[in-house]
Amino acid sequence: MIRSLLQFDDGQRGVAAMSSDGVRRVTGAATTLALAGEALAAGVSLADLAAARLGDAIDLDSVTLLCPIDHSDPAHLLVSGTGLTHLGSAEGRDQMHRAAIENPAPTDSMKMFLMGVEGGKPETGSIGVQPEWFYKGDGAILAAPDAPLAMPDFALDGGEEPEIAGIYLIAPDGTPVRIGFALGNEFSDHVTERGNYLWLAHSKLRAAALGPELLLGELPEDIRGTSRILRDGVVLWEKPFVSGEANMSHSIANLEHHHFKYAGFRRPGDLHVHFFGTATLSFSDGVIAQPDDVFEVSAAPFTLPVRNRLARAPADPVAVRIL
Repeated sequence: MIRSLLQFDDGQRGVAAMSSDGVRRVTGAATTLALAGEALAAGVSLADLAAARLGDAIDLDSVTLLCPIDHSDPAHLLVSGTGLTHLGSAEGRDQMHRAAIENPAPTDSMKMFLMGVEGGKPETGSIGVQPEWFYKGDGAILAAPDAPLAMPDFALDGGEEPEIAGIYLIAPDGTPVRIGFALGNEFSDHVTERGNYLWLAHSKLRAAALGPELLLGELPEDIRGTSRILRDGVVLWEKPFVSGEANMSHSIANLEHHHFKYAGFRRPGDLHVHFFGTATLSFSDGVIAQPDDVFEVSAAPFTLPVRNRLARAPADPVAVRIL
């Protein structure tokens, strides 16, 4: 049974399928997008199409792994996300409830979180409360596996956010089709965000990383992983994180509804990478990452981790010209 797909380059681009039997090339497919388009046109699942086209075995140590999804025109891949969607733990949730009761003027973040707790998982067929939403950029911001994850020269911080992202293709009739999930590092400037919550949009407009695997099928209810930072090859910070609907205040269906309810996000042929949020940050523990630190995010059922080195982009002065 095909568990996940990968994109790779061994002199030419290709797609590989991963199963308990190993990793094998999917014949006749140069990209995940092309393979997904074929499956959509044929009315078959992506896993079934890949299983019918298995070729030679692939040695992952001998190829360059790419992002699990991309588009030849990056402007047709939208990267976005949601926040305040994870419970963290029952104890943490109780503390937040108590704080809301004791504080006669809870913050907007607290209100948003509690709205999700109360109404983020509606009954099937119903619409729940909308989550916090943010835009990150287009396909050009996605860092490939083991590639540098660059923060802008003006950034005050470059901090990891271990998350699951849904990957979507918009069908010719405008229907969003989820083709899989990826493990990712959503990446943010938490110092800027802390300065003023209205700067959240600024803090999110930067790079993000995806692990190499596109997980097919449904996402497990309970995902448990580890997020770590290595400095000079030594673990500087490490902490478990959880995801999946069992650990979230919103259902994935609710997050999907409130993203794709906008007609502009249902343009046929477009791709979407939509991050679902997290409850675990090194920044919350007082850690400030430095250039050359390595972020590593791992979690079953993903076999391969998300691993990227933090870099700072060179200054890029902007001058507006009058035409």
